[in-house]
Amino acid sequence: MQGEELTEQETALYDRQIRVWGADAQRRLSKAHVLVGGMKGTVAEFCKNIVLAGVGSVTLLDDSPVTEEAMNANFLIPPDEGFYKGRSISEVCCDSLKDFNPMVHVSVEKGDLSSFNADFFEKFDVVVISCCSLSTKSAINEICRKSSKRIAFYSVDCRGSCGEIFVDLQEHSCTKKLANETVECILQYPSFEEAITLPWKILPNHKRVSKLYFAMRVIQRFEESEARKPGEISLADLPNVLKLKKELCQAQSFNESQIPDSLLERLLLGKLEFPPVCAIIGGILGQEVIKAISRKGQPIKNFFYFDAMDGNGVVEDISKPNPAS
Repeated sequence: MQGEELTEQETALYDRQIRVWGADAQRRLSKAHVLVGGMKGTVAEFCKNIVLAGVGSVTLLDDSPVTEEAMNANFLIPPDEGFYKGRSISEVCCDSLKDFNPMVHVSVEKGDLSSFNADFFEKFDVVVISCCSLSTKSAINEICRKSSKRIAFYSVDCRGSCGEIFVDLQEHSCTKKLANETVECILQYPSFEEAITLPWKILPNHKRVSKLYFAMRVIQRFEESEARKPGEISLADLPNVLKLKKELCQAQSFNESQIPDSLLERLLLGKLEFPPVCAIIGGILGQEVIKAISRKGQPIKNFFYFDAMDGNGVVEDISKPNPAS
């Protein structure tokens, strides 16, 4: 990757970016292949950002038909029914993304995300998934971790006014600015399964951990136990969700007040995406993927949360505590 120079056309097109993060970082971006599963509004924002940044290719995977709900949150879907009728969301978004940057190869892959084997994922450097079950996230994350090329893995979940990003870069080296010098650092990431199954009380400063971390675990566990797809829940499920919350807290000797009922209620009502939140979460996700590929700047380790109710974005390192620390 580092041995191949940028073409004159790439150098001219990405001149302003090269001035910011350098030719070597842009070269890494131009050779990176990104797989995106699940084309929600948040993911549409993310795709726009990485296409404009100049990644090598983006492959979209979502066979869902275009719905009015999707149109309201996904700006890549034109309002013209004649344009999208009979086509999948991926096919429609693919055409729109190509207009942003002709230098980036944007394509569509058909099929169910969970049906592809390890060989399929080997073609990519980055995998970003949304709108899928916990078991699917865990399975794909494990495939990425077992790959010899260390595929970067991200999952994103946006529910109404709240959003969650999970990052697994396995072992990642990067540079960061410290005072007046640039230093090299190495980060170790846990798997998705490890990060969501850690006993809550062993988390350092668990009383200060974002309440969204715990609330999302309850909601996703409920969806999984009921064989529901993300978003296939409503306020009618609140009694059973609260029952599950109580069971999980009792099993872990965890204070139930750390997971407010009002927050769970908001997540249950968050089936529809909120476009301003999509823009924020998609923008953060795009920035993080660019940092990981370019190795410029310290990436998130390993969760990011945003809640429009207070306007705060929070990074949480949900990892097994180091015995030596």
